[in-house]
Amino acid sequence: MSSATRQFHRVRRITVVALALAAGSVPVVAGTASADTGRAQHASDASAVVSAPLAKGLYQSVYSERNHVLWATTAVGRPPVTSSALLKVDPKTLKVKESYTPPVTDAATGAVEAVYGVAVDDEHNTVWTTNTRNGSVAVYSQRTGKHLATLPNVAHAREVVVDERHDLAWASGFGDGTLVAFDTRTFKEKKRVTVQGAAPTGLAVNKRSGTVYAADLKGNRLIEVSPYAKDPSFIPAGNGPISVALSADGRTAYTADQAAGAVSVVDLRKKTVTKSIPTGAGALSVATDRRGRVLVANRTPGNVTIVDPGKGTVVETLPTGANPNHITVAGGTAYVVDKSGVGPAGQDQVHRIRIGR
Repeated sequence: MSSATRQFHRVRRITVVALALAAGSVPVVAGTASADTGRAQHASDASAVVSAPLAKGLYQSVYSERNHVLWATTAVGRPPVTSSALLKVDPKTLKVKESYTPPVTDAATGAVEAVYGVAVDDEHNTVWTTNTRNGSVAVYSQRTGKHLATLPNVAHAREVVVDERHDLAWASGFGDGTLVAFDTRTFKEKKRVTVQGAAPTGLAVNKRSGTVYAADLKGNRLIEVSPYAKDPSFIPAGNGPISVALSADGRTAYTADQAAGAVSVVDLRKKTVTKSIPTGAGALSVATDRRGRVLVANRTPGNVTIVDPGKGTVVETLPTGANPNHITVAGGTAYVVDKSGVGPAGQDQVHRIRIGR
């Protein structure tokens, strides 16, 4: 088979997948082609995507190892937001098992405490959410879905991450440059750090040291907060970092750089960017898998890029449908939620990616 013929079949496969996703097929199963060779990979080596419509207004998701479920957040429309839910999703069928509505905050308008960011605390069997519209963080029971607490004063709360070893939940306050830590046992505020002029978005925590890293969208840097230091320190990142993930050993950070359409590899000890790897326009969310690869959700092209950070190369590019919004990884599986609205009733989609070898 000639090179031109191979390329034709590769483009045709990807086009068929994209058309199926746009039509809202349930489920859609797709493979991929190797991005660095242009040749189809062996079926057992390539990643595969299963997609299904889930709900309108998807924002983020997180996997609970304790309960073997995927938690996802939804919020529809602008204030007053009256439609929002915390969803318990079966990771095998990609169907909603339970849906929990946040508390009503305004009886006159029907506004609810809409949920956006999400993290799980499997140690205490809780789910933490950011309630961006009313500047707070909330806690729910994983067992019953009961709303346990609302924790205020996190301006435009964007993301939350749980440090189970140190019993802390960190939230990013995009509105005023704050990082706030809450005790995951008592729900009391434990620490607050404010960086004037910063716009913290994505968060990652070193599970050994307890150091938290926040992507500063405005400052093109990471904000590093050590539990043992009085003041934060700053580490250069790429252009428009909006999401951050850490390597397994905690020595390297990876940022999804929205403005650059790339992922940056950041040496946290030397405080330098060692590589910048183009992934796609509007790089929005980043995660790492158990083999050390980096996965980036790229909003504009509607795909996920798998990167080998050591070589600085793209391993695969997987179509997911329009507007992927967030990616989370559990073992050898990634889950992506989008804002495509292509479901039969206008639902956004969830995509399960079996990450190839």
